[in-house]
Amino acid sequence: MIREFDVQGVLLSSVLVSALIAFAGSFLLRKALSRLGAYRFVWHPALFDVALFVILWGLVVCLPLPLLS
Repeated sequence: MIREFDVQGVLLSSVLVSALIAFAGSFLLRKALSRLGAYRFVWHPALFDVALFVILWGLVVCLPLPLLS
């Protein structure tokens, strides 16, 4: 995944695109976890959110997605 994406003449790095996808997934997952009350069992919510984002970003980069290929 070393290419750039052309969005109406603006070149975007694949790192930026994958980070935005991971951030959107992280946002949705955080909302779902907070509605379920899962943050009661988390010691440090901010650290948990960062770890969740990093895990999702790794999944987005490793998994072959049709949007990013």
